[in-house]
Amino acid sequence: MASVHHLVGSPLALFDQEYANKTWVKYQDIPEMHGSLIKHIQGAVMEVNCVEKKAVIVDGVTKTRMVQSYDILVAASGLRRAWPIAPRAKTKEEFRSHIVQHTSSFGDASRGVVIVGGGAVGVEIAAKLKMLIPQLTVTLAHSRDTLLSSEPIPDSAKEKTLELLRDTGVRVLMNHRLSQVTDERTSDGDNVFRLEFNDGTQMVASKVIHAISQSVPSTEYLPASALDSNGYVEVLPSLNLRQGTSNYQDHFSAGDIVQWPGIKRCSGAMHMGQLVAQNVHQRVIQKPTGREPTMKDLEEFPPMIAVALAKSAVCYAPQTGVTWGGKVLQTYFGDDMAFSFCKSAMQLSCETTVAQSKNSTDM
Repeated sequence: MASVHHLVGSPLALFDQEYANKTWVKYQDIPEMHGSLIKHIQGAVMEVNCVEKKAVIVDGVTKTRMVQSYDILVAASGLRRAWPIAPRAKTKEEFRSHIVQHTSSFGDASRGVVIVGGGAVGVEIAAKLKMLIPQLTVTLAHSRDTLLSSEPIPDSAKEKTLELLRDTGVRVLMNHRLSQVTDERTSDGDNVFRLEFNDGTQMVASKVIHAISQSVPSTEYLPASALDSNGYVEVLPSLNLRQGTSNYQDHFSAGDIVQWPGIKRCSGAMHMGQLVAQNVHQRVIQKPTGREPTMKDLEEFPPMIAVALAKSAVCYAPQTGVTWGGKVLQTYFGDDMAFSFCKSAMQLSCETTVAQSKNSTDM
């Protein structure tokens, strides 16, 4: 069953079964996705022929191949992210099963949990885990001397993030590059992990969460003429594919697979989607009317970031500088890691049914 998952909420969904159930919404529960002119296919696009305007699709259920003709194509297939940054599941039922298994495994983590990687995802996972299970020893290990080290933001924002993360009770190890992780069995019969870092430091933990995977654009189905050397889609400011691809005026792309300056953020991806929708409409009405389309152009995204840390958040934007605190958390994330904000921005009226399940704080 085709679905949408609120990826921004993953750091909380990993440890909160009730919230996780809310963040995975089936298309059947989204009224705006229904109608005689809307068709859903859960499957994989294997190839796009931009000359003939045909897409080869493999149905996810029957595994049959089909050829779908189109007038306009929008590529918004996102990045492949490894668990736990993104779900491995392909259905809501499978996702819920994974979350139940994951959350229950922290109940007896007597030797603590180590999160490897001090990017935004690693920081948020560490803070949320400590907030939900305060008695748990949570350690974050990062290979650099600042958190958020790959982000083009001021050091003051990175320093404030470190300060607030430590305030939550998370132990933070800077300049600790992981060399290897091995499985061990203690004399008490517990299965643990031994971590060894590049400086020779070793530690033992009940659980290890890797938050350092390299995301890969899901663009293999597009022609090479549309992609850069890393597989990202090269676009014009109108978010049309660049010239060089056949019928580029009828091919658009949006979201994280697009090669565009700035930090890849949820709000930026949604803004791209809105702009593409407006430009597609212009292209659609051009064909019967002959009227030259008035295309909107995407502006370069300035470096901006917001990171949720338990009951606080840190934000950086050029116009405001570095801000932090509980009000900042409410402004950027609300009470549900921006899930309600995203629904409102996309004008979706879906309501999710929360299953009766044990929250991780009850374990």
